[in-house]
Amino acid sequence: MISTLTGTIRSLASDKLIIEVGGVGLSVLINAQTSNAVTLGSSSTLYTSLVVREDSLTLFGFLTEEVRSLFELVQTVSGIGPKVALSIMGALSPEDLARAISKEDTSVIERVPGIGKKGAQRMILELKGKVSDLSGAKTYSGHQPPWREQLTSALVSLGFSAKESDNAISNVVNSLHNDGQDPAKEDLSELLKLALASGKSSRG
Repeated sequence: MISTLTGTIRSLASDKLIIEVGGVGLSVLINAQTSNAVTLGSSSTLYTSLVVREDSLTLFGFLTEEVRSLFELVQTVSGIGPKVALSIMGALSPEDLARAISKEDTSVIERVPGIGKKGAQRMILELKGKVSDLSGAKTYSGHQPPWREQLTSALVSLGFSAKESDNAISNVVNSLHNDGQDPAKEDLSELLKLALASGKSSRG
């Protein structure tokens, strides 16, 4: 999984940039807050989240690991995808969001484009107790590590049931552990290939 990128900013817009890493230009979706903090031609480090869909691999980039973790956490709320999550990160700081959730203040969250009152209520309901200590980088407190959730999402979008995807991922994890490898350090696309192969054999 691609977790960080360090390189030179070759193209910069309010919603996207291209960062050159080792001679390769990678397109990364960002929000205005990130865009304003980096400059064209400068060397920068981005904390990234790779979102896998059936027809695309999309990188989202952030200035801190804390914001990246929160971006991944808010996507566990039903109805919130990466684009809306990106808007949330641009509109609210981690502290503001944590405060709004702990105080059940829907008006703060409603200010985010694309959320609305029901979406704000759902966020508070589903994230209450998950966003606690925002002083460190460990904001993500879901039951699964982000790479596993992304892999599950990719497999489900490819037609696997939740149980089939979980079994396939468990097989891959066990296989990697037996070889002394850490799945969290493997490339997500490689994990997806292994999981698809494992799922195919177990299906039939």
